[in-house]
Amino acid sequence: MLVCFYDSKGIIHHKFVPERQTVTGSFYLSVLERLWKRISRVRPEYSAPGSSFLLHDNAPLHRAVAVQEFLAQKQVRLLNHPPYSPDLSPCDYFLFPKLKLPLKGHLFEDVQDIQGVVTSSLRAIPQEDVQRLFQSLLDSATRCIHAECMYSE
Repeated sequence: MLVCFYDSKGIIHHKFVPERQTVTGSFYLSVLERLWKRISRVRPEYSAPGSSFLLHDNAPLHRAVAVQEFLAQKQVRLLNHPPYSPDLSPCDYFLFPKLKLPLKGHLFEDVQDIQGVVTSSLRAIPQEDVQRLFQSLLDSATRCIHAECMYSE
């Protein structure tokens, strides 16, 4: 499993979930803490209080009290999207297809080989593609708002 954070400039941070690790609120909190350190280094403009947004679905680990407290402390503004809305989930319509293509048809020796290809694929995503993604997300969200969150294509 992969946890990935990106903005319109590209991938900021990613973490492979260790084998047999249950993804809990405390695990996700540790990922967010590492993300925050990374943001301070590579996107310092987002480390100022109130200057960053995070798109979350309604997964229980995103709603964990410790996670909510951490995000409130850092003044991260949450963008929630409606459940069962794959058209508003950038991972579903953008990231996963970009990661699946290099994996398709290959037989890998071990998990580390897969992680290496995925990491290379993440780094190879052009900034222009990510910028188009964010424009597409904005357009989809706007259509959703106008349709009162009814499904639209």
